[in-house]
Amino acid sequence: MPDTKTKLIDATIDVLRTDGITGVSARVVAARADVNQALVFYHFGTLTGLIDTAARHAVDASADHYRAAFAEVESLSALLRTGRELHAAEQASGNVALMAQLMAGGQHDPKLAAPARYGMTRWVDEIETVIDRVLRGSLLADVSDARGLSRIVCASFIGLELYDGVDPEGGTAALDALTQLAQVSDAIDDLGPVARRAVSARLKSGSRRAQRKT
Repeated sequence: MPDTKTKLIDATIDVLRTDGITGVSARVVAARADVNQALVFYHFGTLTGLIDTAARHAVDASADHYRAAFAEVESLSALLRTGRELHAAEQASGNVALMAQLMAGGQHDPKLAAPARYGMTRWVDEIETVIDRVLRGSLLADVSDARGLSRIVCASFIGLELYDGVDPEGGTAALDALTQLAQVSDAIDDLGPVARRAVSARLKSGSRRAQRKT
């Protein structure tokens, strides 16, 4: 049987997934865990401390689970395909909603912003490893920031959770657009040597102009 702390963590994750951040209270979590409400504060000090621990636990479990799938990705378009599969699975499990809830709550509560920031950083770290690997030798390697691209990908998938809630077709179209951009990148890398040099020169020139403007 799981111990009390594990029960409380699992119950908090479940409440966040199903009822959102506003539905989390010591009473609700304790009832769902079938333990005494006082044990929330005994084990975690505060309700926010429990939420922080539960959110980090959920993110770590998901990121560890998908690491093997990321290790097989060899192109940006393959990364987006894997990302879509991951998004569908995480959406079905409620994990994407959990992250979206934490980020929404973190807009007004620094204590909730901490686990949200941890979750985003954990996913960015995983995605950056993949992007850094697939861009190695690519024409985009010299003009792209793997860390920045990773943040864009993660922010896009979290934002799509909110988008899907009001416009599912629009959310799907946004994912399709990201996939098309990745396919363009893959197509550029398949060009012949002359075309590759021309595209490389154009990309570097554009990058230098952008840097001068900033």
